[in-house]
Amino acid sequence: MSNFQTDIRFLKGVGEKRAQHLYSLGIDTIGALLRYFPRGYEDFSNIKQIFDCSADEKVCVKARIITPIVEHKIRSNMTLYKFKISDGTAHAQVTIFNNKYLAARLHEGSEYLFAGKIGQSRFSFEMPSPEIREVGAGGIVPVYPATKNMTSSAIGKLVKTALESCEIENVLPEGVRAAYKLCDLRDAIHNIHFPKSEQALERAKKHLVFEELFVLRTGLMLLKNKRKINSQFVFKNDYTAQYINSLPFDMTDAQKRVIAECVRDMASGKIMNRLVQGDVGCGKTAVAAALMYHTAKQGFQSAIMAPTEILAEQHYKNLCESLKNTGIECVLLTGSLKTKEKQKAKELLASGKAQIAVGTHALISGDVEFSNLALVITDEQHRFGVVQRGDLSAKGTHPHTLVMSATPIPRTLGLIIYGDLDISIIDEYPRGRGQIENYCVESALRTRVFGYIKKHLDEGRQGYIVCPMVEENEEINIKSAEQYFAEIQDGEFKNYRVGLLHGKMKPKDKDAVMHSFKDGEIQLLVCTTVIEVGIDVPNAAIMVIENAERFGLSQLHQLRGRIGRGQYKSTCIFISDYKSGATADRLNVIKNNTDGFKIADEDLRLRGPGDFLGSRQHGLPSLKIADIYADNDILRLAGMAAANLLEQDPKLTKEENLNLRKEIILMYKKLHEN
Repeated sequence: MSNFQTDIRFLKGVGEKRAQHLYSLGIDTIGALLRYFPRGYEDFSNIKQIFDCSADEKVCVKARIITPIVEHKIRSNMTLYKFKISDGTAHAQVTIFNNKYLAARLHEGSEYLFAGKIGQSRFSFEMPSPEIREVGAGGIVPVYPATKNMTSSAIGKLVKTALESCEIENVLPEGVRAAYKLCDLRDAIHNIHFPKSEQALERAKKHLVFEELFVLRTGLMLLKNKRKINSQFVFKNDYTAQYINSLPFDMTDAQKRVIAECVRDMASGKIMNRLVQGDVGCGKTAVAAALMYHTAKQGFQSAIMAPTEILAEQHYKNLCESLKNTGIECVLLTGSLKTKEKQKAKELLASGKAQIAVGTHALISGDVEFSNLALVITDEQHRFGVVQRGDLSAKGTHPHTLVMSATPIPRTLGLIIYGDLDISIIDEYPRGRGQIENYCVESALRTRVFGYIKKHLDEGRQGYIVCPMVEENEEINIKSAEQYFAEIQDGEFKNYRVGLLHGKMKPKDKDAVMHSFKDGEIQLLVCTTVIEVGIDVPNAAIMVIENAERFGLSQLHQLRGRIGRGQYKSTCIFISDYKSGATADRLNVIKNNTDGFKIADEDLRLRGPGDFLGSRQHGLPSLKIADIYADNDILRLAGMAAANLLEQDPKLTKEENLNLRKEIILMYKKLHEN
């Protein structure tokens, strides 16, 4: 829009060298500079007298420099500049760190504004590294994420230049701005950088947060609508009941509900694009099997892609068992298969004699062909990139798509992360699953914990000990999986069969260890989070997680899901020496909750959205100003506004919606380039 897309090097005051520094901050255009929002503000508008200040209070004082500015070289890379200031009520010691340019601009006897935290020693006040401004240049001043080569004040000057030279057109249609009482975009951008008042800053934030979430939600809705194209695979008959009735166990009502939702999609005449989300062990794979059976009975093929060979092999074995005597041919395709086995599987798929393919990335190899691929399923979808999922779908002609995830996503985030998919949630556990007891203990009790592990192993069960790191790190004093394994193998557990598994091992070695564990040859597995997406070992009934404070709550829940998969009562022990504070609160959440969605909601509340939306694997633009948790109400309103607008103008072709359309195209173009 306007000159928003002009390369930043053409902005007055930038040039080639400075442009490189800006590029490193992700600022490549004038528009990117204007949307490089401050991380905070220094308020120079509310002046306080030094004598009235409290210790550690953030204040602004107007004071005169009353002593010479003295340079102190502490070491080769650290220089301090010290001087005293006075406002007539009290003195304060000011220290500037490593900023000779600022020190050179200050003069003894001159008056300035000083903003920052004020400390109080026994006899005087002190201000370490305050923001300093000329008197008269006060107000609310932006503080930007900066680097050594591009300071906050330098960025602020460039923003002012851009605002003076850049034409800013509204992204939000006038009707939306009026309905939600939002200001003009030029006012919003000006006041987010240089607020005229606290009220103006709040109005600017409201507009920009709403706009960001509105553009994202509208784009995802357009993408979802675009994907609802006609399908050549219209399944009129429902064969899933045949499969469900043939099983030796009863499916839960939640599983049956999700199957019915998928069957309805596949009979609609439109392509299915659905996510099945559910906690570890809720029975997603059985849902996938019912749909693959349903597809095969229609005369078409389906494929399921798993992130690891051992998980693919487990799916293949379970499918072969449940599909025996049905006449449905199932093949396995993984990288480690012998050449002859691979060739045979490929021939069966190309000819259509095999109706179901189970595999890893090997399924998307260039020489793999299908006869009539109608259903594509990706398991543990967060382990695959968007491109890989697309490559599998490209093996057919617009097949139905199902993605499965056992990674709990907070419901508020689900709207955004999976906004282009229809969502089904399995919120019940199959009957007969063992219960998991949870304990948080200090490392001083490790010997007792080891005794508890031995009790389980002596009863014929198996267990895991999870470590946060592969190799030792002396700086943070955490034992690595390798060191831990070496110590207990020759120590506490020398009479037991102990194995080691971590992500730096070769794939074939990892698979060999997991096979040994699954077959019961290994009793106790020392491992890292590589088991987070593991295999089903019903005999595993105890898990100990060392340095539990170093894991996210959702990750702890995923790890815990490796036990309690059989009939045995299971135990998970979180070892951490954090007895109070936020870390202890987080561990209490995992100890007292088994619902992955509740845990994910709490994880989001405690840690913020960065860990959820910061990952490129979700295939989403990163948010610059909105906070999914704090701005949940605005997210809901933005979704309603987007739905209303698309109902009136489904393709955004009306004149008043063209700028919004351009912004959406730009957002997803940048995402594709990344």
